[in-house]
Amino acid sequence: MDPQLKRLLGYTKPYKWYVFLNVFNNALYSFFGMLTFLVLKPMLDVLFGATVPGDVKKPVWEGLKHIKTYLSDWMTYYWSGYLQSHTAGDALKLVIITVIGLVFLKNFFGYTGLFFGTLLRNGMLRDLRLELYQKIEHLPVGFFTDRRKGDILTRITGDVNQVKNAALVILEMLVRDPLTIVFTLGAMWFLNTQLTIFILIFVPVSGAVISLIGKKLKQQNIEQQRLASEFLSHTEETLTGIKVIKSFNAEDLFYTKFKNIMQRLYRSMNRLANRQNLASPLSELLGVMVIAGIIGYGGHLVLIKHSLSASAFVTFIGLAYNILTPAKNIARAGYAVRRGMGSAQRVFEILDMPVSIKDKPNAVSKKSFDSEVKFERVYFKYEADEVLKDVSFTIPKGSTVALVGQSGSGKTTLANLLIRFYDVTGGSIKMDGMDIRDIKIKDLRSLMAIVTQESLLFNDTVRNNIAIAKPDATDDEIIRAAKIANAHDFIMQLPQAYETQIGEGGNKLSGGQKQRINIARAVLKNPPLMILDEATSALDTESERLVQEALDKLMKNHTSLVIAHRLSTIKNADLIIVMEHGRVKESGTHAELMQKKGIYHKLVMLQSFDDWTAD
Repeated sequence: MDPQLKRLLGYTKPYKWYVFLNVFNNALYSFFGMLTFLVLKPMLDVLFGATVPGDVKKPVWEGLKHIKTYLSDWMTYYWSGYLQSHTAGDALKLVIITVIGLVFLKNFFGYTGLFFGTLLRNGMLRDLRLELYQKIEHLPVGFFTDRRKGDILTRITGDVNQVKNAALVILEMLVRDPLTIVFTLGAMWFLNTQLTIFILIFVPVSGAVISLIGKKLKQQNIEQQRLASEFLSHTEETLTGIKVIKSFNAEDLFYTKFKNIMQRLYRSMNRLANRQNLASPLSELLGVMVIAGIIGYGGHLVLIKHSLSASAFVTFIGLAYNILTPAKNIARAGYAVRRGMGSAQRVFEILDMPVSIKDKPNAVSKKSFDSEVKFERVYFKYEADEVLKDVSFTIPKGSTVALVGQSGSGKTTLANLLIRFYDVTGGSIKMDGMDIRDIKIKDLRSLMAIVTQESLLFNDTVRNNIAIAKPDATDDEIIRAAKIANAHDFIMQLPQAYETQIGEGGNKLSGGQKQRINIARAVLKNPPLMILDEATSALDTESERLVQEALDKLMKNHTSLVIAHRLSTIKNADLIIVMEHGRVKESGTHAELMQKKGIYHKLVMLQSFDDWTAD
């Protein structure tokens, strides 16, 4: 069994009762479907004169060895007796009523089987989506920097939908259609063993031919989903960067890239669809060949050998058609399952991703920050690229420590290590003398708040965006946080004030407004340690002034690690760390570093000159 299929079936365990009801009702569906055809034989014998009313003796039970003959004779005896005491018209009415009743029962149990199958399938897929979403939430930040958003979205949407479609046909392929074939073959064996053996030889051969054509479907589906991921990623990047594309007249460049992706996707979709489209005509052709074989061989038994009655022959052909439909379904299902298993493989790749940033088995709880955070000979590298080398410094409680340096010097990486978006590859970071890797992640992060350069807001109300930090916060607490962040006044001018929907990414607000809501979120959380990562670097002068005022209020009575873009904002920091190429090059207060006339002095002078020329 395909390992993905076996694993997918594992999701049925919480729904064993639905599995049983689905199997039970499908078994009845298959049984009554077979019976609909089987009851025709004695009716045909009686109605068309093969059996004369009154000439049939009541069958005698002679043991299991002769059960086949006993059942056949008993049905013939019953219908003969009925016709003897009723007119042919009455018998015909009974035939019609019997067939309609059996068809009703068949379809009733077919519906109830699908009903419980739907509950089972949707329950399985709900659990799969929940597990996938939860896994994505817990994967380390590095996972998202290494992958395109489009690829992740395709796995959550397209791949999961393919798995959903496969789950539907798997239930039919494993239960309903095979049971129909089994019951029908049983009825065929009841009518004529020789013709049944003929079917048992021919049908597997037909299935093998169809299977050969569908072999590559799984791999082709994986390729198609990969190209769909590339298409979605490119589209997402286009929508995100539409202003840049327009301003640089890059429409043709991006259209050409998109066209190339679509061309490859077009060819892949054609290959996959054409191979899948072979299922129906091929299975129909093979089915007709089976029927032709039955007519040829069965006709020989009826006309030449006289070992098969005409009524049994007609019934046998009806039963053969009853096999063809589920056989064709299984053939088509095989294609859908192969596609679904290709998608399941991509989904399970995410579920099987190792979570590198997680609690140790013996991680301890920590609810307070008491003395200091200490970076001790910290090293860090992304794969082969070493970003930090032998970095050491201390952040005493209540102090403000600033990190400065050129882009790529490792400042943001230090902040990411402190909040455990990544783990150090050498050395350690300690809080109150305890390695942060020994502290429960939720406890560690509850002691910190981070305000980044990017204003990360969600498509929700202003209130709910602030309340992420404290979902049970009262309105008074949220308003107080907004006032400290210099956000309350502009929020009250919005159409619905705190209940205003701010759009995707907060696109209905200006950059300064978004950043002040971010700060209000941090204020509401009110942790002992603040991390400010170039929080004003992307703002205009007026917005920067308002945001800086909010940050100054935020840092009061808090320990702060500040990554500074504008050096004028960190003059009063207790300690300034100057980073270069992943190393600490200088450290001290603003006055001490200016006296050294080293890297920091050069950066201040250069920035002061830039500000002066800008003025």
